[in-house]
Amino acid sequence: MTTTSRTPAPCLDALLDRAVRGELGPAPSTRRISVAFTTSQAARHDGRRGGYRNEVLSLRLGRAVGSCAVEPGALPAGVAEACAGTDVAALLAHPLLPVRVAALDAYLTDVTPHTPAHGAQPVTVPAGNSLERSRARATAVVDLLDVPADATVLVVGVVNSLLYELRSRGLRAIPCDLKGGTTDWGEPVRTDALKEIGHCDAVLASGMTLGNGTFDPLRRGALEHRRPLVMFAQTGSAVLPRFLGAGVTAVCAEPYPFFWLDGGPGTVHRYRADDGGPGTIHRYRTDDGGTS
Repeated sequence: MTTTSRTPAPCLDALLDRAVRGELGPAPSTRRISVAFTTSQAARHDGRRGGYRNEVLSLRLGRAVGSCAVEPGALPAGVAEACAGTDVAALLAHPLLPVRVAALDAYLTDVTPHTPAHGAQPVTVPAGNSLERSRARATAVVDLLDVPADATVLVVGVVNSLLYELRSRGLRAIPCDLKGGTTDWGEPVRTDALKEIGHCDAVLASGMTLGNGTFDPLRRGALEHRRPLVMFAQTGSAVLPRFLGAGVTAVCAEPYPFFWLDGGPGTVHRYRADDGGPGTIHRYRTDDGGTS
């Protein structure tokens, strides 16, 4: 068990500011993004009622890739081309929030990669078809919840495999997503997560909340209601561990390449906040425990 000491960030803007000022690693003005790309995906699993689409902006910094998911079509044309070759400091101040998040994710992944030395426990997502790998990822995520057997979990960012996993454990779910709609069981999807926090025992939320500006209000709501907040993160996989002990209880971090890109084995990295509170964080207790 290895502990990394660092002060949790009070909000995303404060973390961005610390990065810009060079407090988290090398001066970002000296680092340039070598490759920028978007990944657009459509999926329809056998046995599921509907399909879904994903779009992700990814930025390559040295050996690291940082990512931020967006609603399909939300990024303006040419954004990837404009990011390529640009220094990280400029992108951390970019007018588009998803660009700032992807740049911060790339920078922090490079500075503090997902290793046990930085508090991460690797978990293998086995090879398989897209649905098998989605369910395996869901198991790794839900294992981070520490709730009673009959608990109610607010799920922010509806992922059907997570809902299936929760139901298989006898847990109740309140599905919430800005897009609304219904689940595979015909349940209505709520659209205002902040109104639902008081009606749950724990919150399970997508890293996509970073890119759409809803993360900090959700984190503050979880703190105010004293609800554990577990994040599953393709977006901001290296960003969200910086909030452990400051409203975030645990993170399942999944840096690029994501489980849905191929059928081979992959790795997610799990983090937990220290029991000691927000001062020293990131000691993982080594117990094993868009819609997909």
